[in-house]
Amino acid sequence: MELFKSLFGVSVVVVLLCDVTAQRYRTPQQKQQSHFPALLPQQQEKVPPPAAPFDKCQVEDREKIQCGTPDIEAMQCENINCCFNGQQCYYGKAVTVQCTRDGQFVVVVARDATLPQIDVDSISLLANTDPSCSPVDFTVAFAIFQFPVTACGTTIKEEDGFVVYENHMLSSYEVGVGPRGSITRDSHFELLFQCRYSGTAVEALVMEVYDLPPPVPVAAAGPLRVELRLGSGQCFSKGCVEDEVAYTSFYTAADYPVTKVLRQPVYVEVRILERADPNIILNLEHCWATSTSNPDSLPQWDLLAGGCPYNDDRYLTTLVPVDSSSGLPYPSHYKRFIMQMFAFVDQNSYTPQKDEVFIHCATTVCSPSSTESCEQPCHRQRRAAQSKVSSDQRAVVSSGGVILTEEADLLQI
Repeated sequence: MELFKSLFGVSVVVVLLCDVTAQRYRTPQQKQQSHFPALLPQQQEKVPPPAAPFDKCQVEDREKIQCGTPDIEAMQCENINCCFNGQQCYYGKAVTVQCTRDGQFVVVVARDATLPQIDVDSISLLANTDPSCSPVDFTVAFAIFQFPVTACGTTIKEEDGFVVYENHMLSSYEVGVGPRGSITRDSHFELLFQCRYSGTAVEALVMEVYDLPPPVPVAAAGPLRVELRLGSGQCFSKGCVEDEVAYTSFYTAADYPVTKVLRQPVYVEVRILERADPNIILNLEHCWATSTSNPDSLPQWDLLAGGCPYNDDRYLTTLVPVDSSSGLPYPSHYKRFIMQMFAFVDQNSYTPQKDEVFIHCATTVCSPSSTESCEQPCHRQRRAAQSKVSSDQRAVVSSGGVILTEEADLLQI
């Protein structure tokens, strides 16, 4: 099919939300590359990419899908928001919305369009009652939709001399349900897109990404002088191990609220303050998260139970050993663990919530004896002797607020 010989106006309007997703977790099989009708000509205007260091054209050869006609030239490829490597025009690791002369939407969503990655098999049009509105093709890396601008629930309106066709797609998300709360670690993808047809102009625009309001930092302490803090160390050299470097520096009170994306590691350290007794051992009885600074508030999600990872979490909390190799003067005064960032959802409707997450730990100090080692075994019941700790040796300590951020979400049109 020839490229268009007359001008058409095309506006692409995109809203990307980083909430919480429940995906279906099935791996789509690789399919053959898809070919689509010719797209709008060189007059289509490109939307500037975000400032993040991300190259949408770095696509593995086995994952490349042809964009436009086989004989398309480099400038034409670029003007329809695709990538050209000197030989082939292909879709980049982004969200690409195109409109054809014969009145077709072509929407290609890449797995790497957001952080964390989208399960492309979970994406569907909002009005997906007709089988023809399902993806015409998908691979592990891309979901490809093509349908008439008058079908699949598209709304039509006139606006300033344009005929505007608008549709909506979104992803599903998986919810982990616990006895005192529900969470998810999957990002929620939502796309609002338009084709605007006219005889004189071509337009493109992107709606802003919704930001979360900054929370107020919070900390709580009990009779025992214990501190909970979050590691902030980052790798900058080759061969660096992030899980080790993370605990070389820590966020201060001025850094809160700390922002994370879904499934990003959160490095937690709990330590005893102002003690120099090498014979005492810090134990974590219970660690959990809430959506407010009150450790007794609901909803809650368990991270550690009896000092061990909470087994009913798909993404188990990881315990980090602290021994003499850590270089700390009293390693037994420290406990460390890694959780993966999540967001709470409404217990009844499972609607993603935009609340921040606060981490809490109930701690005890234990003194080993000939009959009690203070060990917290994770594969058998703990000994009753460990629970015999006086009230002045117990404390509940909390973190400042940790919120989801969409600054790392990558969206390119």
